[in-house]
Amino acid sequence: MGTYMLLIHGDQEAWDSMSPQEQDRIGAGHRRFREAAGEAVLEGRELASTTTATTLRSRGGARPEVTDGPFLETKEVVGGYYVITAEDLDAAIRLASLLPETAAEYASGVEIRPVVEPG
Repeated sequence: MGTYMLLIHGDQEAWDSMSPQEQDRIGAGHRRFREAAGEAVLEGRELASTTTATTLRSRGGARPEVTDGPFLETKEVVGGYYVITAEDLDAAIRLASLLPETAAEYASGVEIRPVVEPG
């Protein structure tokens, strides 16, 4: 059994311009995902807009510089995540494929990454 992080990527502008009906449809998709995944979901949250981000950057060992905004200026951003347990990567892929962002009409996707266990 392994632990995997599902990072949900999407277009911030598309998310910000969604109608209330589209937001409800996406929310319903996440509720269906949580129901199907059951106890495999250890944690999951939506992230606030990148306009609220604060970034710390190191400058060669000096105190980190604090800046407003995301680390990278890109169109596609991480909008949420889940931490799940799954038998293997194939099982994690099967669960992740239930997320609405894997079939959305707007630019989006889900990145699956194994979590390194402390040891």
